[in-house]
Amino acid sequence: MRAAAPFQRKRIEERKKVAFSIKKSDLQRKIRVKKAANLVLFVVDASWSMAVAERMNATKGAILSLLTDAYQRRDRVGLIVFQKDRATLILPPTNSVQLAQRALVNIPVGGKTPLAAGILMASEILKREKFTHPDVEPLIIILTDGAGNVSIGTKPPNEEAYFFAERIAKNHIRSIVVNMEHESFDQGLAQKLADHLEASCYTLGELKAENLYRAVKGEMRG
Repeated sequence: MRAAAPFQRKRIEERKKVAFSIKKSDLQRKIRVKKAANLVLFVVDASWSMAVAERMNATKGAILSLLTDAYQRRDRVGLIVFQKDRATLILPPTNSVQLAQRALVNIPVGGKTPLAAGILMASEILKREKFTHPDVEPLIIILTDGAGNVSIGTKPPNEEAYFFAERIAKNHIRSIVVNMEHESFDQGLAQKLADHLEASCYTLGELKAENLYRAVKGEMRG
């Protein structure tokens, strides 16, 4: 009735038959829009390299910045690292800055690069999260040069990683790859991984927490 009220003077003909004219265009329906929460899952290569400390510092800073922003939106952040022969869930998905600060103090580094293990763990965690939080909007951030050298099964390391990456893409999970290889030595492996994920591949001019944070926020808005 409120929607129809401003038009009563224009509906003179209809009002010759009725006291108050209501048309189909006046009908209203209440729609509840539930805002989906984001889940940002970092998957970070923690195998030995000259840039491993820089990589970890940037990731930690970006995680804490995202959690500080996420207070009112119910967003959560998690962290997987892969090194030696396994992937480890360092930070289960959380919206607690305090829990994150404690979990990020000591992160294992060094060894080989089990890229497939990291991608597989990310897939399994997000599958579980979608079951318990159906409205969650997941985003995977993989920091790697794309050069895996340890397999879980019998396939060659990178072929195995691409297999799990394609599984993530088929489930329509948003991902981005942050290329950690130095420009002079880049063989395009990070881009190839991104292609199998159907994801964007970023090369940050300088790997700092602020730059990584901005890249993630841009992808979330997109």
